[in-house]
This record gives sequence, structure tokens and C-alpha cells, in this order.
Amino acid sequence: MISGNRGAGHMAGQRTRRGTNPDTSTAAPRRPKRFIDYPRGEYTGVRRWIPSWRLILGGIVTGFLVLVGGFAAAVAFTDIPEPSQLARSEKTIVYWNDGKTEIGRLGEANRINIPFDQMPVSLRRAVLAAEDREFYDHGGFDPAALVRAAWNDAQGGDTQGGSTITQQYAKNAYLSHEQTLVRKARELVLSVKLETESSKDEILGDYLNTIYFGRGAYGIETASQAYFGKPASKLTLSESAALAAIIQAPSGFDPDTNQDKLQARYQYVLDGMVQKGWITQAEAKAAKYPKFQKAKSAKNYLAGTNGYLLESVQREMVRRGYSEDDLNVGGFRIVTTFDKNAQAAAVESVKSSGVSDEKGLRIGLTSVKTDTGEVIAMYGGADYLKNQLSNADQAVGLAGSTFKPFALAAAFEDGIDLSSTWDGSSPRTIRGYKLKNEGNVSYGNISLLTATEKSVNTVFVDMAGKVGVDKVKDSAIRAGVPANTVGLVADPTTVLGTASPTTMDMAGAYATFANRGERVAPTTIKEIARGGNVEYELNPTKQRAFDTEIADEVNYALQKVVTNGTGYAATGIGRPAAGKTGTTDNNKSAWFVGYTPQVATAVMLVKQDSKGNAISLYGTGGGGSVHGADYPAHIWTDYMSVAMSDMDSEDFQGSNDYGNDSGYNNYGNYNNYSRPSSPSSKPSSSSSGSPGGSGNSSSKPSGSASSSASASGKPKASAKPTP
Repeated sequence: MISGNRGAGHMAGQRTRRGTNPDTSTAAPRRPKRFIDYPRGEYTGVRRWIPSWRLILGGIVTGFLVLVGGFAAAVAFTDIPEPSQLARSEKTIVYWNDGKTEIGRLGEANRINIPFDQMPVSLRRAVLAAEDREFYDHGGFDPAALVRAAWNDAQGGDTQGGSTITQQYAKNAYLSHEQTLVRKARELVLSVKLETESSKDEILGDYLNTIYFGRGAYGIETASQAYFGKPASKLTLSESAALAAIIQAPSGFDPDTNQDKLQARYQYVLDGMVQKGWITQAEAKAAKYPKFQKAKSAKNYLAGTNGYLLESVQREMVRRGYSEDDLNVGGFRIVTTFDKNAQAAAVESVKSSGVSDEKGLRIGLTSVKTDTGEVIAMYGGADYLKNQLSNADQAVGLAGSTFKPFALAAAFEDGIDLSSTWDGSSPRTIRGYKLKNEGNVSYGNISLLTATEKSVNTVFVDMAGKVGVDKVKDSAIRAGVPANTVGLVADPTTVLGTASPTTMDMAGAYATFANRGERVAPTTIKEIARGGNVEYELNPTKQRAFDTEIADEVNYALQKVVTNGTGYAATGIGRPAAGKTGTTDNNKSAWFVGYTPQVATAVMLVKQDSKGNAISLYGTGGGGSVHGADYPAHIWTDYMSVAMSDMDSEDFQGSNDYGNDSGYNNYGNYNNYSRPSSPSSKPSSSSSGSPGGSGNSSSKPSGSASSSASASGKPKASAKPTP
């Protein structure tokens, strides 16, 4: 009885299991257990296909073990090649756009290897503080650093490298520099392999003997000689920290051109050494920033004007993801967009201006194909070896009235047309700004077309305010002016040229109008090849910035500036052209930006004192004030007449829709326009640039033409006026 009751109670309290018939004492037959129970046999419906937590965990563990095992096998079976097997000193050759004629070469490796024990301890630690502070603690790669770099990139922060010194050395010594996951995986494998077969000191020593330091110097010994004129064994703490700082971006931290950036990076290195306990705070404070020797004569291919072309190509390669070290040891074949004949014309047009040798004067020129963005010519200066700052794509100048076309485009989009009437009186107070026209000429009521031809300041500031200053700014950005351009603000006076772009910026922006509203970014590279394989080939991407009708109307207005207004000198090319002059308060800059349907070219003149501060152009060439219609327009005309001599003359499409006369009778013979050719005929204060072309005002607007541009290309904004 007791036994029967216990059995009954046990059965009553027992949970009914799946696969058992509750109405009978006979259990249903159970399926045999599988090693991987999927789909799950004890469930029906959708639940059969949902893997169990055991299956998921098992899959993760198995995948991890396979990955680790595969990585370990790859490391075990990978042989490290000898560095001598690699043609690491192979030169990079840069060609003109014909793909046959050389402009110059990059990559003549200048290297002297020294033993590790000749590298001062302070130097080794400075390099570790700059590039890999946990070098002696990891096994070839640093997972934490990789995660930090990936997280920072995902958050939109500054790009940070996650590569260790071992990885950098593996890439530079044994691998190509292609940006692929396969190459990165091989880099990790080689890094771990190196760590198993070489000591940390050996890896660090090899790294310091091969890394690029700028100035053509490979390895710490040649770098020490290049920057300090002494062997590496004699480097002080401060000198070591400075060289370590340069490694990250040799051209970006060159002391001759980027002293401020280098000093900031130098302090970062010292702080890192203190943080790691390698030096004391007192030692870091006592370390005085070193004095660098000037860069010695560079290679001949950098001499003259071609040096600016090569440096511009190098900067674009870096923007495309290549490092400077890639270029100097990678053996690339780079076909540029530069046209040899157009470049010669650019150089000659500047030289024939008669003022190219004037002290402190900077003349910049950039010429762009409108449909492809190809930069066919660029004048960055007379001699790269004497001044490394390019006047074409680095130096900036206040744009002056060359910014007015962007306001025109915004006005047209807002429904305003060229026949609309505006008050061109001078002076006028508009939205708290007291403004006047060039020469204080008062025009009364005039059409917007006339205001454009004469570059009437009061009309354009009034119009910009009514259209919306944010729309004017947006118009400039859409056309191609970089959004981060200094002085590009949403202000009524922005239309007078408070922004400070480069000639490449402006040539590209005006090309958007010439291309009937389609934006194509300027480029200096046509093709990149390595080892017979083409890694990049130019395929221009066009982006619609303005409706075709809007661009056509801008083109019509700017043609009238040439035929009837301040840009008359440009008629000298004998074919349809459009353009705009630009002059600023206190004569701090002078521009002419003009174009045909095929080519857009920007010319800029700025002047600096011995300290690199912008000064007035007044007196240039022995004359008075310099306007955009003077030297800039004449340089432009000289250049375009030669550069386009082999191109067919084309009319602007859609121009007749705006009443343009079809014959272009105002375009005369090239020799019929007046050009300054001698000191006695240089432009004066009453030259053809008046009226118009100026951002002149009696009360200086924010960042207005009273701002100045330094040698670094950074303008200094003036104070905003009190309304």
C-alpha cells in the first residue's frame, strides 16, 4: 500500500514530456540523439528552426578556434623575405598628360644604416612615444589600438592609426601599400612572425633605419644629418623628440613650412615620454625646442616651377590614401593632367607681366578643363627650391568681387532676373553696413545686368540681403568653394569677397558655370600604375550644382562683364569668354577669374612683407592701385590665348536665350587690347579696374577686404563693424 501510493503520487506529480501520450501508459518512440540537433527534433513549427543557445555558443567557439588555428598556421608557414630582396628604392616617375614625357621623379632613397647601439636611448623612447607606446608589451599588433582607431573613425573623429611599429615595418619592408583587407591580413601575420624570429630591439632598429623622415632622408642617420647636421648618435633629447614627431607626416611637419604643427606634435611626444615614465616632467620642461638647419638643395627635378606640380600631385596622392613613403619607395608611374604646352604658357604669361620678380609679390594661376576637372596648368611660384608654398593651390587671397557670381546664381534661383532694377547709389547704409562703390561712383537706379558689368557693391550687398546670405554662401559651396574656406560666412558683405580661397578653388568653381551647372572636382592625376597594374584611372564624377538655365544666365552676365565691363581685357583672346574681376579694400589682393566653354582659369595677385604678412599691392610695378582688370586680367589673356590656340572657338550654349548678340563683335584681335608692358605703362590708381571689382566700404565688414593672408595661407579676419 505504501509502495503503491508512493508510485501513484510520483506519477501524478511528474511533468508530461513531449513525445508522451498522456492518455495511455505507452510512451511514443523517441528519435535518436544527433550530434548537432538542428533543426531541433523535439519542437515543431518555427521553433524547430531557432538554434539553441548551446548551438550558438558552440558555433562561436568553433569559429574562434578555426580562426585562431588558421592564423597560427599562417604564422607558422610564413617565411620572412630578406629586405634586400625588395626594390624599396624604386623611384616614382611623374609624367605630363601625354603619359610619355617626364615631369620629374620621386623616390631617390637616401639611406645610411647604423647599429642599434648607436641610436640614443632618448631617441628610441621618443619614437615609441610618438608611434607605439606599448611596443615592448605587445606581440606584433595591439588589439586595443585597433579598436580605438576603428571606434574613432566610426564616431567621425580625426583618423587615427592603429598600426604598431612592427606592422609599419612589415608593410614598408615586405608588402605592397595597397589598401585591401588581404594586405592588412598579411601584415598582421608577418608582424607576429617577425616578433617570433626577431628581438624587439632588432625590429625597432630596422624600423629606424628604413622609415622616411622627409627631405629625402630614409633612416635616422640621414634624417639627423638633414635636419641637424650631426650623426644620430649625437642627438639630444629635444632633437630626438622633434625627429620622432616628424615621422607621422614628413611634409606636414616640415619645420621650414609648418613650424606650428611640428611644435604641437613635438610637445605630444615629450608628454608621452613623461606619461610612460621615461623622462621626468622637469626634464621635459628643460628640453628646449631645437633649432633646425634649412633644407639643403633638393633634387633638380624640384627646381623651378615644376616642383610645385610634383608637390601638388604628391598631396593629391596622400588625399587618395597613399603615404609619402609609398610615393618615395613604391615605384609608381603617375600620369598627371598637366599639359606641357599650357604649363609653359602659364609660366611665360607671368614672366611677361613685368612684375613677377617684384619682392614680396605672389602670383598664382590655375587652369582647369571645365568638363573633366583636369588641371592643365598651374603657376605656384618661380622656384620651388626658394619657396615651397604654392601660390596656386596653397596660398590664399581675399576673393573680392569674384564672389559676386555666386550671389547672382542664388538670386536667379530666387526668381530675380537681370532686368530687375536696383539702387546703385553710393554711399548707402544697408542692414547696418555703410557701403560705397569703387571710386564712390553713384549709379542711381540700374539693372542687375549693369550692376554686374560695373561690379556695383551697393547693389550686390542689397541683393544678397534680400535673397538670403545663407543662400549666397550655399551657392558658393555648391559651385566648388570649400565649405571650410576662411571668411566664408553667412553675412551680407560676403558677396564682396570676404572669403579667402585658392586659385584652384576659384577655377574649379567657375568651371561649374562653364559646365552649365555640373560640378567636377579639380584633379591633377590622370592615372596611377604600379608594377604594370593600373590602380587608378580618371573617371570624372559630375554633380548637378545648379539647373542648366541658372548657369546659362550666369554665363551670359559674365560674358557681358568681358564685352562691356571691367573684364574687357579678356576680349583679347578673340573668342567668347566670361569672367569677373576682383579687388579688395586697401588693395590687399587682385583677381581675374575667367573661362571659355572649355577652360576655366583663375589668376591672383597678393603681396607680403618680410614677415609674411599681407600688404597692399599699391605701387606694384611702379604704379598706383592694382585692380583685377590690370595685371590679373592681362596675365589671364596672355595665357589663354596660347593655351587655347589649338582648341576650336566655341559659343556658350543657351546664351542667346538671354538676348546675347550672336556675333560677339566685341571680341577683337588679341593685339588690340591695352596691356602693361613697361614701368611707364603700368596701371595707376585710375586704371581700367574702376569702377567695380572692389569690395570697398567705409565701414569694414566682418572678415572683409581689410583682412590679410599670411605666408601660411591663413587670413587674419578684421573686426566686424558696429551696425
